[in-house]
Amino acid sequence: MEYILAITGASGIAYGIHILKNLPHRRILIISEGAMEVARYEMKGVSRKRISSYADATYGEKDFSAPVASGSHIFDGFILAPASMNTVAKIASGISDNLVTRVASIALKERRKFILVFREMPLSQIHLRNLLTLAEAGVYVLPATPGFYHGSTDMDGLLSFVTSRVLDLLGVENKLIKRWGD
Repeated sequence: MEYILAITGASGIAYGIHILKNLPHRRILIISEGAMEVARYEMKGVSRKRISSYADATYGEKDFSAPVASGSHIFDGFILAPASMNTVAKIASGISDNLVTRVASIALKERRKFILVFREMPLSQIHLRNLLTLAEAGVYVLPATPGFYHGSTDMDGLLSFVTSRVLDLLGVENKLIKRWGD
């Protein structure tokens, strides 16, 4: 099993890192320059090296020589977390001008599991149309909106809620949160 996680320049870098840490099996990371800029503001002291330490392989957004840039590369799921609305718009329009959007294009054309976690608010009509376009194409559109019924009171618990939902969509058993009714 192999999962590809892309982190773009939206707020919420902690979501991407938390998901990456909890993915089982082989983990491939694509991290954009915008993501690193945002990470410097949101997560003091975090570095590309530290984020990459949770992955089995890491590629930059400009690395079209990466094996994952080919449709012949088999992977079990693609997670884009957090997804910037710029990246969402490109994918919804069929633009694959970097490794993130290229892998998204592959996930769509090869009908691989594709989970998009966005953290934007409020949403404009254009954002909503782009998200709807992707949902209609088979993408799981998951807002980075933690639930509170599992009783978490700290940041890790809130991140775990969203990560658990991503893992659920991938079909990966996890015990990150207390389930409703448990």
